[in-house]
Amino acid sequence: MPQLTDIQRQYILHWGEMGTRWGINRTVAQIHALLFLSPEPLAADEIAKTLNVARSNVSTSIRELEGWGIVRPVHVLGERREHYESLQDVWEMFRIIVEQRKRREVDPTLQLLRRSLAELDHQGGADAHTRERLAAMADFFEAATSAYGEISQLPSQTLRRLLGMRGKIRRLLGVKGR
Repeated sequence: MPQLTDIQRQYILHWGEMGTRWGINRTVAQIHALLFLSPEPLAADEIAKTLNVARSNVSTSIRELEGWGIVRPVHVLGERREHYESLQDVWEMFRIIVEQRKRREVDPTLQLLRRSLAELDHQGGADAHTRERLAAMADFFEAATSAYGEISQLPSQTLRRLLGMRGKIRRLLGVKGR
């Protein structure tokens, strides 16, 4: 069982709290944090003991993390038990998380907006205010999805440089403040 330092424990607890704010189960987030910090893959039993959670909870949580694509099973020489490790490249990890959230949250919302607008158009003029509001929301989601599509195609190194530009982009575009 890994012995956690105070810093590791603080990070794992914090990541669990942040997970709940992002709509992720606390234990799922804590397991992800533990695997991210771990220098070697961990067996489910080790994870359960380290975090003091039920083994069944660990199994369910790991399946969820595998479903997201940010944790994977690995085989350790001489071990019969499966071990798990987290992606270590934070840029790739967050790229995957953003893509999964888009697929699970943004895409269904955009589909609903499109269907609702089509239905309102079919009704012909009924509830013009609702149509106007939904059209504005759909335009936003379409633009954001399009921008995400462009950004998601950038290699990680290019994305790092782009995000590192910060205020330079605003100056380049000649935009002052809001």
